[in-house]
Amino acid sequence: MALRLGAENKRQVYLLIALFVIILGIGGMELYNQFSGPPPRRVPPPTTVAASAAPAANTAASAGPEAQRLTNAGIDPTLHFDKLAQSEDVEYEGTGRNIFSADSAPVAIPTPIKSARASGPAVTVPPPPPVPPRPPAIELKYFGYTEAEDNSIQAFFVENGDIFMAHIGDVVDHRYKVDAIKAASVQVTDLAYNNTQTLALTSF
Repeated sequence: MALRLGAENKRQVYLLIALFVIILGIGGMELYNQFSGPPPRRVPPPTTVAASAAPAANTAASAGPEAQRLTNAGIDPTLHFDKLAQSEDVEYEGTGRNIFSADSAPVAIPTPIKSARASGPAVTVPPPPPVPPRPPAIELKYFGYTEAEDNSIQAFFVENGDIFMAHIGDVVDHRYKVDAIKAASVQVTDLAYNNTQTLALTSF
């Protein structure tokens, strides 16, 4: 036995059908927009230049590992104004001098205590010449002389208890050369230091 639907029931059924149609239409448009995006940009293949056989062999011999090739397929060309506005709204908040402001106070430069440049030309004072050490004193003692028949003179010397008799030109104790003999003094040269001294007559 068939049931009869009233006018109100038919109206509700039509409204439900209309809502399902609208929902299906909106869902279909969303799916279509999602899967039918803009086609990816085609990157033209890189151009190759033919080279001769000899340079190609040298390049292959000295080539290293192959570099990674990058593409711009995933780059988004959309201009985002909100991000640009955020970067423009940044204000300088430094604690020192603002280099972007003409009203900022100048930097205080301290006054130097002394100029780094010399006031006059540098004068170089040469060091004094080294003072040579004084030679030691001759330890010989001249205590007398004698004169021979041929008028030659011999002098007598004593050193550490040893007595020497020498003519002019003789060397005493392998070190001291007699240069001149006089009655009151003799002139003797120390050969080790090339030092000539005059020895006065002293008592033995």
